[in-house]
Amino acid sequence: TYITGVRTAAAAVLSHKLLSRSASRIATIVGAGVQAREHLRLLPLVRDLDEIQICSLEFGHAERLATLNPRARAVRDVKSAIERSDVVCLATNSARPVIEAAWVRQGTHVSSVGYHPPNGELPRSLARDHRLFVETMDAFAPPPVGCAELTGIDPVRGTTLGDVVNDRRKGRANDSEITVYKAMGIAMEDMVAANLAYRTARQCGGGVSKKL
Repeated sequence: TYITGVRTAAAAVLSHKLLSRSASRIATIVGAGVQAREHLRLLPLVRDLDEIQICSLEFGHAERLATLNPRARAVRDVKSAIERSDVVCLATNSARPVIEAAWVRQGTHVSSVGYHPPNGELPRSLARDHRLFVETMDAFAPPPVGCAELTGIDPVRGTTLGDVVNDRRKGRANDSEITVYKAMGIAMEDMVAANLAYRTARQCGGGVSKKL
């Protein structure tokens, strides 16, 4: 569970490193669970943020999460938070969109890691009408393999993060466009992350070996 949580957030944060504007200073995290916590921990590693707004259905949960970073603060008004953000991270288990596409201003990068068919947390129009990035093209397959929010979108519109890593020209085209990353989760990424953790533990003498 821990490795999946870290890996999922890390892939989303990689999308922000590759696709958000370098001048991004205000971020909003929607959600206050495990994924939101990992986003809060990892985002400052890729962007020099002045402020991280945290929104949650339970304001107390947002307040508690905000204590983990001095630049974070809990916010009640999601609309106002999104409207002033350069970076938006959706990290909920919502069965319906948690923001409206019209709230997202030009130049923003939006990531979404939640998975809850048949709809989900990301407005479909946001994915349909703007530059779209995914982990693999399997994201366009029908659920449960792919993402519900991408249903009906032509896969030709999608670009993988790997393609952007290999060729930055396939990423953000200009500072005014809205870019969207939709995560789906890949077992192989979990296996690679677990292997990295295992090899590091072996090298530093951590962990305990048990005979089965």
